[in-house]
Amino acid sequence: MIFINILLVLLVLLIFLFLSDLYIKNSPKSKLNLLPINYKIKKKDGLNELIIDLKITNKSKNKETMVSNINFELDFFKSKGNEYCQNLKYQEDIYIYDKNKLRNLNNYWPTTIIKSNSELLIRIIYKFSDNNFRKKINYIWLKVFWENYGHFGISNKKDCFLVNLEGQKCNPKDVFEIPLNNKYKAFAIKTDLLGCFDSPINTVVEYCRGIVQKNDILTIGESPLAIMQNRYISPQNLEYSFFSKALCYFFHPTSSLATACGMQLLINRIGVTRITFALFVGFLFKLVGIKGMFYRITGSESSLIDDISGTVKPYDKSIVMGPRNADLFCEKVSKYLNIDVAVVDVNDLGGVKVLASSNKKVNKILKRNLKSNPAGNGDQKTPIVLIREKSK
Repeated sequence: MIFINILLVLLVLLIFLFLSDLYIKNSPKSKLNLLPINYKIKKKDGLNELIIDLKITNKSKNKETMVSNINFELDFFKSKGNEYCQNLKYQEDIYIYDKNKLRNLNNYWPTTIIKSNSELLIRIIYKFSDNNFRKKINYIWLKVFWENYGHFGISNKKDCFLVNLEGQKCNPKDVFEIPLNNKYKAFAIKTDLLGCFDSPINTVVEYCRGIVQKNDILTIGESPLAIMQNRYISPQNLEYSFFSKALCYFFHPTSSLATACGMQLLINRIGVTRITFALFVGFLFKLVGIKGMFYRITGSESSLIDDISGTVKPYDKSIVMGPRNADLFCEKVSKYLNIDVAVVDVNDLGGVKVLASSNKKVNKILKRNLKSNPAGNGDQKTPIVLIREKSK
């Protein structure tokens, strides 16, 4: 009888979790996304102009959504240590494309309807009167605060984009040779601070052109690749639930899943049911001394989430997800450079994960030779590392 009661309790719990997943997945929410297009820098009428193009897309098949307000803010950073700078004076002009014509909004955003399966193009022009401003700063962190209004209620969102004032030149700053062992050495390639305006494939190819040699193995960290793919999110955009606040308590305080927002991001990806099941199974296996079952069941989505403070600034206020289509990225870069390519997740404790590679035969070589983490931490800005066999 007790066994039957336990089964009934588990069945009720399973049904509850399943219904909760259905509610989370199908509850009304905004399907607007703000995406980067391009930027350029030019000089006009004695002023330095920065022109940034963005677009808002509505992925809903039948619901229109309004953007009731939108505001832009700029943070300024120097290259050395990503040092924050005081605000510089600038003029801001906001434009939208209305019937294929550029219309100046005169710094007042009218409530704008984004119809289903449509998009709105936005242009922001910043004019700087200080002729030396490009000597003072290297990067601009564009912060966009915008309101979504519709059948879901009102949702306040925040999106951020990095603008490199040096443009997308992809010239390697420095190449550091790092001895690994008697057979291999590494070359860490220093880059600019990377952002979602950078094309992942073109960026890596251009930084490595003229440096790579035959039989090199090129590696790039999973977080820099994810950032170039715009795979990061502000915690403000996550509507965390009771489940995320409860489930995060089961993780070590330093885990990226130990916060409600980090856990909610995983819930949105794989659901409460799978996470709860993985926790239960993981607990049972821990009793017999087997660890890591939770991450095996939940997959790479759980282990590749980097919560805030886990990445180089200014991304330290965003949650970074794992990269998308890493295998395809490796294959394409490999064809361009004619060497093996891999996406890796390496930490300072000697942990090495090869997430994807163009040639599985190199995985063992990478796991042996990347334990010392030759890429260093994010502040060193050496996300690309070449592994090269020493000449005999």
